[in-house]
Amino acid sequence: MSNSLLNYASITKKISMSIIGLFLAAFLLVHLTINLMLLLDDGGESFRAAAEFMGKNPVIKVFEIILFSAFIIHILLGIILWFQNNAARPIGYQRANITKTSLMSKYMIHTGIIIFIFLGLHFIHFYFVKIGLVSGLMGEDGHPDFYNSALELFKQPLYVIIYIVSFLALGFHLNHAIQSGFQSLGWEHSKYTPAVKAISTIYALVISVGFTIIPLFILIAGK
Repeated sequence: MSNSLLNYASITKKISMSIIGLFLAAFLLVHLTINLMLLLDDGGESFRAAAEFMGKNPVIKVFEIILFSAFIIHILLGIILWFQNNAARPIGYQRANITKTSLMSKYMIHTGIIIFIFLGLHFIHFYFVKIGLVSGLMGEDGHPDFYNSALELFKQPLYVIIYIVSFLALGFHLNHAIQSGFQSLGWEHSKYTPAVKAISTIYALVISVGFTIIPLFILIAGK
């Protein structure tokens, strides 16, 4: 295979990963909005209504397939690109040449692994219960009670620690991923780069802090 064809394939993978990654990042805001309903003093009515809508709406069911496909493709592309970057990297950087960006890139695979492990736990506690692969807390209507399931998990200090560490890793991952994603899509310019960096950092903070305050509030307040 020619070098030009290899370069084209590499660029295509990077662009695909960027588009999928930005899509997944946008979905996190929807997920955070629903999770924040756990903090409402309404006995879980708003959270249950949102969960029921997400579970029964046919459009959402199609979106779930797209979302899971995006996760799988994003993970596979991330692994492939990580191996390709390592293979292409010269042995032994001089410390003076290591940039902030390269340091952030270096740990993307590690934060990605942490996120992947947490996703496994999340699926076991919620999605696998939803589709009947795992037994869970059931409501009076015979359907999974995700509201009380979430409250019970967030009352366990060990789970809260795992949850917070995972979302701190996600924040770090997002901060670099969003910047890298826009860069791969051609938004690397002195005019746009500062704004992209600022938006990436703010969005990463909103997502990571937004998710982490939920279990902390429930654990401390004893909701």
